[in-house]
Amino acid sequence: MPQIPRLEPNTPIEQMTQALDEAGCLVITNAFESELRGRVAQAMRPHLDSLPAEWIDADDPEAFYPGKTRRAIAIVERAEAAWPLICHPISTALCQHHLGPQCEQPQLHVTGALEVAPGARAQCLHREEDLFPFFPVPRPNLILASMWAVTEFTADNGGTLLVPGSHRWPTERKTKPEEIVAAEMPAGSVLYWLGGTLHGAGANVSRNRRFGLILTYSVGWLRQEENQSLSITPQTVGRLPNELKALVGREPHGGLGFFDPRVIPAD
Repeated sequence: MPQIPRLEPNTPIEQMTQALDEAGCLVITNAFESELRGRVAQAMRPHLDSLPAEWIDADDPEAFYPGKTRRAIAIVERAEAAWPLICHPISTALCQHHLGPQCEQPQLHVTGALEVAPGARAQCLHREEDLFPFFPVPRPNLILASMWAVTEFTADNGGTLLVPGSHRWPTERKTKPEEIVAAEMPAGSVLYWLGGTLHGAGANVSRNRRFGLILTYSVGWLRQEENQSLSITPQTVGRLPNELKALVGREPHGGLGFFDPRVIPAD
């Protein structure tokens, strides 16, 4: 059976990039402490709990997003506690290795808190890069995704399903059941996967909710899946550290994205 590589945060970055290159996915354990997990969960809890019930309970088996799952985006605006995770040194290094050769500056692509409740079905397998079909599969690295485990991820509670090695498959290659692996990891871990790796949320057949924070990055010349310009208020932009300000698009990418800061001041 294929396996998801598993490393510690003090592992040399060269070993991390090699593992991610080969498998298309990677778990780093002991990546962030319980106090930070608590602050992230506390910041996002009101936004998850205020979602309309019809958004959560209803489930169309053909729909991309399964029911019994809560999703809240705009993490930069809503959870300042998560800012160090967005700019985490491991994420920065992996972005530089996997996305850097294709662009001048990676950007923040999607942010979200995801809570999978008991009874949720498995999500269909997909690639983060499927929104950009004009690149033939296997595509160049366009996206790097991460899932930060605020709670434990198990095969029973909806831990992310991945197909190691699928980032190198041609379009016609089909997944066999035995090639699908659940990302099991303790709270405080982070799962990385390349945008070409097949993946999806697992079914939750347990009695516990699993809570994760998804943060994805893309090459700087792509249209972001989450519009960071509308997800973050000017007041918050003015408080962002420079590294995060560049990630959310407040710095041009070469000749792309120039603007006049006098129109909407970042303060």
